[in-house]
Amino acid sequence: MTGDHSHHGHMHDHEHMHGDGVIHSHPHSHEENHEHHSDCPGEAILKVDGVAFSYKSHSVLADIEVGVSRGEILAILGPNGVGKSTLLRCMNMILRPQKGAILVDNADLSKMSANEIAKNVGYVAQRSEAARMTVFDSVLLGRKPHISWKLTKEDYAMVEDALAKFGLSSMQLRYIDEISGGELQRVCVCRAIVQEPSVLLLDEPTSALDLSRQMEILHLIRHVVDQHNCATIMTMHDLNLALRFADRFVFMKGGKIYAACDKWGVTPELIQEVYGIEVDVIFHNELPVVIPK
Repeated sequence: MTGDHSHHGHMHDHEHMHGDGVIHSHPHSHEENHEHHSDCPGEAILKVDGVAFSYKSHSVLADIEVGVSRGEILAILGPNGVGKSTLLRCMNMILRPQKGAILVDNADLSKMSANEIAKNVGYVAQRSEAARMTVFDSVLLGRKPHISWKLTKEDYAMVEDALAKFGLSSMQLRYIDEISGGELQRVCVCRAIVQEPSVLLLDEPTSALDLSRQMEILHLIRHVVDQHNCATIMTMHDLNLALRFADRFVFMKGGKIYAACDKWGVTPELIQEVYGIEVDVIFHNELPVVIPK
């Protein structure tokens, strides 16, 4: 992988804030298992293998290598314009990489039909178009890759269960062009989940939501990942939300993966190198919190 950014053997203090509100420090070493370029634990269900992508002659992605395992949430982080959304769209062949391969269960997506891809990979775009369709019908569309002849009782039951989980039951007969941006975002995530994909791709899933809805949808995504043992990759702007809900993090810079780590690898130095701002990283309830200086 390019842009190697490993802190092997580097000792530094990790600050921990406990219930007494006092910040406590302990030395922490980035040894082998906390390498910034660690690959995913376990067998990867989705692998991005040497992917490069250009718009016309402008290189957007180069030498991308990353994997995600079942039961894991991977957050793709970095400033605007580094290729986060482009990488996500390459992962389900909305954009076709000029180089490299996207593999799900070791099967090459470029050799699959759109229907086969939809059975394996669910995708929620950053902005979804509102159509003249009810919330129920919109979520039901998520079952489309699985329907050979007609809808079954199981298809309807699955949609009703998902609507209830996402707090959408009371608005299931409303038209999606009449609901708020945050409600539409929940509908789109709900639709992707009823596809029963092995891999869920979410482009800024919290961008249109207020704080309580952000927490609600990320708790739901965490629950779905744990319950259905699927893998999730999401691009995010909010570092602290990502650090709270994701298991591993990929930081992008200049169209390449600059660093890959778990929460212990997120340091002030890394944030400064990727985002160009000085921060403190403190630990609160065993979670890192990034605080700009």
